Amino acid sequence: MVATGERMPGAGAALAVSTVIFALRPDEDGRATLWTPLVRRIREPQQDLWALPGGWLPLDEELVSAAARTLGETTGLAPTYLEQLYTFGELGRSPGRRVVSVVYWALVQSAEAERAAVGENVRWFAADALPALAFDHNRIVDYALWRLRTKVEYSRIAHAFLGDTFTLAELREVHEAVLQRSLDPANFRRTIESSGNVVATGEVLSGSPHRPPRLYRYDSSIDLADRGPLGPESVAAASVPTRTGARP
Repeated sequence: MVATGERMPGAGAALAVSTVIFALRPDEDGRATLWTPLVRRIREPQQDLWALPGGWLPLDEELVSAAARTLGETTGLAPTYLEQLYTFGELGRSPGRRVVSVVYWALVQSAEAERAAVGENVRWFAADALPALAFDHNRIVDYALWRLRTKVEYSRIAHAFLGDTFTLAELREVHEAVLQRSLDPANFRRTIESSGNVVATGEVLSGSPHRPPRLYRYDSSIDLADRGPLGPESVAAASVPTRTGARP
C-alpha cells in the first residue's frame, strides 16, 4: 500500500523467486548427507556459473505457486514441503537493475530426488561443499542450511525426508545427517516420544531378522510449516514445460 501523495518510481526493483531444495543422498562413503540441485546459467550475467532454480514473478501468480512452477520447470521436482525462507534484496546483489528475490526452501525424499531432470545444466551438489555460485546464492544456501539445522531439533520438519511411516532409527538417521553428528539412540527415543510430534501406528517393520521395530507416523494435526493465523500457503497446480533457468 502506497501512502497518499507518495510517488511510485518509474522503474522499480525486479521481483524474482528462487528455491533451495534439500534431499538426503549418500556421499562417497555411503553416508547420508544433504544435497541440493543447481542449474547452470546459460546467459549473462554470470553465464556458466551454477545457481539456484528460480524465475521472475508474474503479476498474476502467487509467490508460492511461482516458486513451485519455476522449480518444476528447471528440475522436474514437485516437493510436498515448500516454505518461504527469506527475502534477499541487498543493493548490488545483481548487476544492472536491482533484483529482490523471495526465496523458498523445499525438502524432498530420496526417491523423488532420483526423478529430478538432471543433465548438462542441472546437477546435484553436496550442500556443504558447493562451488562458487552466481550472485549471492552461496549465502542463500548457507542460510537455508542454518535454518534447517535449527528447525530439525524442535519441529516435525524431518518428516519431509521420510515416508508416511518410519522407525525411530530411520528418524534418528535423518537428524544425524542434517546435524552432522551422532545421536545417542536412547536419548533420542526419549526426546521424540516426549515431544508429542510422533504417534505409534501399532504396526511393526516387516522383514526384520530380529525383533521388528515399531512404526511411527507424525501427528497430522501439526503442520510442517506453522504460519499461525496466516494459515498454509496454497500451491496452485500448473502444467508447464521443462526448461532450464535461474534468476538472482
